[in-house]
Amino acid sequence: MPNIAMDSLTHAQKERLAFIDFSLQYFGQVSRADLIQRFKTGLAACTRDLTAYRELAPTNLKLYHHTKNYHRTDEFKPLFEHNPEAILTALCRGFGDGLSNGIQPSEYCIDAARLVDPNSDIIAALMRAIKHNKAIECRYVSLSSGESTRVIVPHTIVNNGQRWHVRAFDNKSNEFRDFVCTRLQHITMIEQPVSDDQLINNDKNWNTIVNVEIIAHPSIKHKQAIEMDYAMVYGVLNIEVRAALIGYLMRHWNVDCSHSAALTGGEYHLWLKNRNDIGEIDSLTIAPGYKELK
Repeated sequence: MPNIAMDSLTHAQKERLAFIDFSLQYFGQVSRADLIQRFKTGLAACTRDLTAYRELAPTNLKLYHHTKNYHRTDEFKPLFEHNPEAILTALCRGFGDGLSNGIQPSEYCIDAARLVDPNSDIIAALMRAIKHNKAIECRYVSLSSGESTRVIVPHTIVNNGQRWHVRAFDNKSNEFRDFVCTRLQHITMIEQPVSDDQLINNDKNWNTIVNVEIIAHPSIKHKQAIEMDYAMVYGVLNIEVRAALIGYLMRHWNVDCSHSAALTGGEYHLWLKNRNDIGEIDSLTIAPGYKELK
């Protein structure tokens, strides 16, 4: 396959080459048997894929004839840019789709235990409503008022770091709110059109992007450790985040949001430096130390 170009390959071919690239970089080797097991292709097809990969990156791999495996060389340079988060997920759960399952999950890379997973039928019903801009009627159990019937217009499903919720217009309160996916039951789609003010474009807190400046907590003696943890630049981590999600982010990472970094305890490694510049944002009411300003 002379003068092969990446752009000339099909999506399926690129996926197989990405698998080879991934295996070499993170496991140090790959074999025809690995390709056959992952993609259910024949030996000849696997040979063509490995030949194509060698054409694109001849110094990345070397065949060891006694094991019939291709091994990563010291000159290896990845052909594909692998997102760190996707890579860690792939290592924990397996490779496929480009990066999701296929190789057996690694025994040396373990993900955190997930205590809460929404029901797949609930997620499917929400996604259909989101896709078609429809309202849904459902039973919802809230902490404050218990179980009730709600009519909401969902627009986005969000992982807030602890659990999944859906951002939606709530007909009961006449405003956009967050609903925990695991508390939704008996969803029925409402076929009647919804008004424009119930759609995502009218969700001010969702569409407002705020820059937050996070630094190592002033109480920390060796701040460099925290600065390295979060890849801070000149001691500051700048993040652009939706106003509707700031509170979740601050709570998830135990960011001290008090006026003068007043919170004490080993769990507070970070402080929201520009708290006063951000202004009043509803979602911040759940952030650590926020109420100290009141």
